[in-house]
Amino acid sequence: MTDTSPDRLHALDAVRGFALLLGVAFHATLSFLPGPQAWIVMDEQRSPAMAVVFFTLHMFRLTVFFLIAGFFGRMLLERRGLRAFVVDRARRIAAPLAMFWPVVMGGFVAVLIWSTIDAYGALPKDPPKQPPLTVSTFPLLHLWFLWVLLLCYAGMVFLRTLGRLVDRQGHLGRLADRLVAALVRWSVGPVVLAAPIALVFWLTPTWLPWIGIQTPDTGLIPNAMAATAYGLAFGLGWLIHRQEGLVLSLARHWFTHLASAVILTVIALAMLPKASIAAPMEVEWMRAAFAIVYALAIWSWAFGLVGAAVRFLSGHSPVRRYLADASYWIYIVHLPILMALQVAIRDVPLAWEAKYALIIAGTMAPALITYELLVRHSFIGRLLNGRRIPWRAKPQALAQEGIA
Repeated sequence: MTDTSPDRLHALDAVRGFALLLGVAFHATLSFLPGPQAWIVMDEQRSPAMAVVFFTLHMFRLTVFFLIAGFFGRMLLERRGLRAFVVDRARRIAAPLAMFWPVVMGGFVAVLIWSTIDAYGALPKDPPKQPPLTVSTFPLLHLWFLWVLLLCYAGMVFLRTLGRLVDRQGHLGRLADRLVAALVRWSVGPVVLAAPIALVFWLTPTWLPWIGIQTPDTGLIPNAMAATAYGLAFGLGWLIHRQEGLVLSLARHWFTHLASAVILTVIALAMLPKASIAAPMEVEWMRAAFAIVYALAIWSWAFGLVGAAVRFLSGHSPVRRYLADASYWIYIVHLPILMALQVAIRDVPLAWEAKYALIIAGTMAPALITYELLVRHSFIGRLLNGRRIPWRAKPQALAQEGIA
């Protein structure tokens, strides 16, 4: 079944854009993390508060994104059919990955060279050899989410096709719908969904608790943590869309989920090793307990944030819609800009709070300006957002645009 009410989609589109924009705030923390060098640019000012922001944002933002992406993915497939779905995903996901990865990689390398010269006066005469590009070493950088999205789309289309062949009477589909409905409507849904993620955490001896889910930014085969967490989130969003109005059920327990998320995050922070963000958790029972707490927090945040958005952000807002549209472009281009700012001000005698704010503002401003001048009204806007907004588009016409 299909849920296509526009009022329901404004909230989901807003939270998806919010999750992408939080990537700017997340990456801006990396140069301020205390302890050993965790990023290619480390500021002279470090702060434990930045470690808390880093830890908390990474806990939920990408799970929320993939949950919403799964919902919208099935909506697009049901609306347009398989052929148009494949064409659309190739144009709006695969093409931007192929087009912008070289640009982003070039910017990343340029900032890396600048940072090295700025710190040491020159490039090393005998730099370490880089591994050859292979399936396991390909540097996706922060654009890994596009690659993983493509894998998720392919996986769900395959499972959908297989399900139609095996489950011709629809018995398995109806059973899956009942299970998903129970997970969404019961407040204990996060407990069930946390189990596979907690298990993968616990079974990974090299797991670093401060890092949480290891992002698959290197290699074309996602690691077990990312595949489990983000694949499960995408699949759940896909299955939620099968039942009309089911997503609205998340609004009923939004406060309970968010309160649980805050409490679980505080507990997780108290359990973390204090020596370094790169320190493992040595005691086995502590590692197991932390895995459970962290996995529960992931899903409590996801259910709480989506539920709160459905509860309070269901109406159309031109500002929210604009930022949601811009978030894709901002996320693609933000990292080289942000890193350049981190290099430029790392030795400036300012408090870390001021530097952090300057990095975020200095990243968002050019990203938003280039979105308005170069993207929104051009073929790039059609590529990223599925449509090109005319320069003199009427506000009421924009409000009536469908969300995809």
